Amino acid sequence: MKYLIAVLLIVSTTFVTAQGNYYFPERNAKWQEKQPIDLKVDNENLQVAVSFAEQNEYSGSRDLRIAILKGFEREPFHQILGPTKKRGGPAGMILKNGYVIAKWGDTKRVDMTFSVTKSFLSTMAGLAEDKELIGSTKDKVSDYIWDGTFKGEHNSKITWEHLLQQNSAWSGELWGGKDWADRPPREGDIDDWKFEKPKEPGTVMEYNDVRVNVLAYSLTHVWRKPMPLVLKENVMDKIGATTTWRWHGYKNAWTEIDGLKMKSVTGGGHSGAGIFISAEDMARFGLLFLNDGKWKDEQIISESWIQKAITPSKPNVNYGYMWWLNKKGNRHWKGLSENIYYAAGFGGNFIVIDKENDLVVVTRWLEPNKIGEFMTKVNVALK
Repeated sequence: MKYLIAVLLIVSTTFVTAQGNYYFPERNAKWQEKQPIDLKVDNENLQVAVSFAEQNEYSGSRDLRIAILKGFEREPFHQILGPTKKRGGPAGMILKNGYVIAKWGDTKRVDMTFSVTKSFLSTMAGLAEDKELIGSTKDKVSDYIWDGTFKGEHNSKITWEHLLQQNSAWSGELWGGKDWADRPPREGDIDDWKFEKPKEPGTVMEYNDVRVNVLAYSLTHVWRKPMPLVLKENVMDKIGATTTWRWHGYKNAWTEIDGLKMKSVTGGGHSGAGIFISAEDMARFGLLFLNDGKWKDEQIISESWIQKAITPSKPNVNYGYMWWLNKKGNRHWKGLSENIYYAAGFGGNFIVIDKENDLVVVTRWLEPNKIGEFMTKVNVALK
C-alpha cells in the first residue's frame, strides 16, 4: 500500500509539473532566478534580445512632462493635470514559469506606466463583475450611474463592454477634458471635430482617455471606494506587491460618495497621473494573469473574466477589455502566437503574457515600434 501511494504521488507531481507549476515570489523576498538552460531556454539568444531592448531606448525625453506635451501637441486644450515623473532608462524582466531568467536596468525603480494602467482598470471591472457589483458587462452603465454622466439618447446606449473595449463613443466632458479634443482625427480642425456626430456605440474603436476616465469614474461609484484602494486590497496585497506603487488622478478629479470626498483616478498618463510602478510589481501582475487569475492557491480574478478580457472586440480584432491581442490584424507580431496578449503604454511600457510558453515579459522604455522585433528575438531563444 505504501508503495502504491508513493507511485501515485510521483505520478501526481509529474502531472502538475507538466501543466505548469509556477513559482510565486513572496512579499519582500528576492525573486528566484534560474539559468535559462535549466528551463530549456537558449541563453545566448536570450541575451541578444536583452541587448536589443537596452540598445533601443524610447527616443522621447526622459523628462516625461516634456515627452507628454510633445507627444500630444496636436490636441487642442491639452495640458498636464496630474503628477509626472522623470523616467529611468531601459529596464525589464523575463519570467519563465515564474522564475527570472533575464533582467536588465533598474527593475525596482518606480516610473509612470501610462496606458498599461488601462489593463489594471479593466481588472477592477472584472472584480466588480466577479463580486456581482455589476451584473454583466452587457448591462447599460446608465442603470448604475444615474447622475447625468450617461443621460441622453446616445450616452444612454453605452454598456460596460463598450467602455472596456474603447468603442463607446461617449460624448461629453469630464475633469475639463472634452471627448472630441482627445486624440482628434488627422483630418479637419476644431470645428469639424467638435460638431462631428458621435458614432454608434460598439461600432468603432477610438483610443480616448476622456472615455477611459469615465469608466474609472463609473467604477469608483459602483465600488463606492477609490480605485487604488480596490486594487490594493483585492489584488496587489494578495500578490505580494511592494508598497511603492501609486495610482494618481488629476488635481481636479474629485467626487463625493457616501459623504466622503474621493479621487477618481485616470486610466493612463496622457495628461499626467495614472499608475506609477516598478517593473517587478508589473511582473507580479503579469504572473497573476499567466496563471489564469490565480496566485498560489487563491483565485483572485476569475478565469472566466480573463477569457472575456482577451476576447477580440468586433470593431478591432487586436483589442479586448483594455488588453491588446496578437491576433492577425494591424498590430499582429508576425510569426508569434496569436494567443499572446499584452498591456501597452506610452513610451514603450509593456507587460506581455505568453501562456503557450509560460512566459511573462516586462519591458520599459523600449522604442514602441520595436516591441514586435524584441518579442521575436525572445521567441528565438525558446526554440
